[in-house]
Amino acid sequence: MFGLFKSNPSKKMRKEYDQLLERAMLAQRKGDIKTYSMLTAESEDLWKKIEEVEKQQ
Repeated sequence: MFGLFKSNPSKKMRKEYDQLLERAMLAQRKGDIKTYSMLTAESEDLWKKIEEVEKQQ
């Protein structure tokens, strides 16, 4: 019953992951490949963290 009010950390992380991918896509469209690569690498690291958190739950 009280688990209803518990925050879900992976939900927040997934939202941040989606935002990173969108920013990377927009950078790629503008031709800024360096920023695209950095954002993609950052999103991959975040995805690994999301997988770890979901395994623990």
